[in-house]
Amino acid sequence: MSEPSVLTQVRGVLGVITLNRPRAINALDLSMMQSVTEVLDRWRDDDAVHAVALVGAGERGFCAGGDVRAVRQAHLDGHDAAAFFAQEYAVDLALAEYAKPVVAVMDGITMGGGVGLGMNADLRLVTERTRMAMPETGIGFFPDVGATYRLSRSPDELGTHVALTGATFDGPDAVVLGLADVVVDSGEVVGLLASIADGAPVEVPATGEVASSLDAQRSWTRACYAGDDASAVVARLEQSGVEAAHEAAQVIRSRSPLAVAITLAHLRRAASAGSLAEVLDADAALAAAMLDGSDFAEGVRAQLVDKDRTPHWQHERVEDVTPEQVAAYLG
Repeated sequence: MSEPSVLTQVRGVLGVITLNRPRAINALDLSMMQSVTEVLDRWRDDDAVHAVALVGAGERGFCAGGDVRAVRQAHLDGHDAAAFFAQEYAVDLALAEYAKPVVAVMDGITMGGGVGLGMNADLRLVTERTRMAMPETGIGFFPDVGATYRLSRSPDELGTHVALTGATFDGPDAVVLGLADVVVDSGEVVGLLASIADGAPVEVPATGEVASSLDAQRSWTRACYAGDDASAVVARLEQSGVEAAHEAAQVIRSRSPLAVAITLAHLRRAASAGSLAEVLDADAALAAAMLDGSDFAEGVRAQLVDKDRTPHWQHERVEDVTPEQVAAYLG
């Protein structure tokens, strides 16, 4: 028999939750999220557990995100695919509001739903191996799991940049974006968790500063990504004298135009939200709306099912997406 997709163990006073689908880089399915919910509920009232750690099995990464191929197929088969998102967002909120300290080890690949789990912990560790992204616009979707709550508050529109492009970034960048607290050496993680298991407080370890490549881009991201008009953003990127801005424009041009426009509008709304819970509620409504009529099914087909990497988006360019079309999804 195969091992469970979620493993749990209590080490000293530390409860450890291990996402255990290493061949899929621990991609989340509905049963995994239900298992995480159940163990969080159990440990909440267990006086022997003082803190909780989230880790990923295998060498490749913490969590590659939600299993959107399964979500797409469930929707095509007429099932309630929105239930996946509802369960996922409930876990994210449970972690953010958990009564005991939560440590997340975002080592290696951490994308989409994995970011949702990790960024809501009390101590958010990244390493020199961390490769993180919210790549949803490339599959005709939007950065969900409450990510826009934090990305809308990143400095100088850096969060807008990674949300619209879906660009991969590293551990130091994650700290600048507000998705992580500190970069630690991957070889030190076992010792850090062992110390917490022995009763040490959950607190940010002292480490030296590590330079962020994103941090150096702030002058042009601040200028180019301002405002709420996606076509104007792309135009400013294309007209910029900075090569990195031109490259960002090319990437955005390859993404779903509808998803890019929706993502920017959703980010702007999230910036004025009063809580993570408010954004997760908005995420749930938007995710359900995008299961029908958006580019989601086509994007997942092209990138993850047929893997031909040639999605046929509804719109040729972001300039073709109207405010009325965006508003129809955002409600």
